[in-house]
Amino acid sequence: QVQLVESGGGLVQPGGSLRLSCAATGSIFVINAMGWYRQAPGKQRELVASITRSGSTNLADSVKGRFTISRDNAKNTLYLQMNTLKPEDAAVYYCNADLRGGEHYFTFRTYWGQGTQVTVSS
Repeated sequence: QVQLVESGGGLVQPGGSLRLSCAATGSIFVINAMGWYRQAPGKQRELVASITRSGSTNLADSVKGRFTISRDNAKNTLYLQMNTLKPEDAAVYYCNADLRGGEHYFTFRTYWGQGTQVTVSS
């Protein structure tokens, strides 16, 4: 059974830093693209950052220069380093991955994590 397990969320002061992790667990054959999305109350879920298997990254304009997305393919783990956090960054952050694994060995499927809360407040 494939799952994406997120960790690292919490409460941080404005200007502070936080690192989110997302581990793909279970029987994994290969993970293609991965990404981080976030959703604030009353707002639509938005893409924050994405990364290909080879390491090519894209970040939303609102987080460029502050956030860094990375991955460790050997550990099937995705990271989001968040620096200089602002109150507008507060949201539930969701991990996303396209992968082959579990009972879907031959085709890619999209998986979502359960979400981890990031609160930015003084």
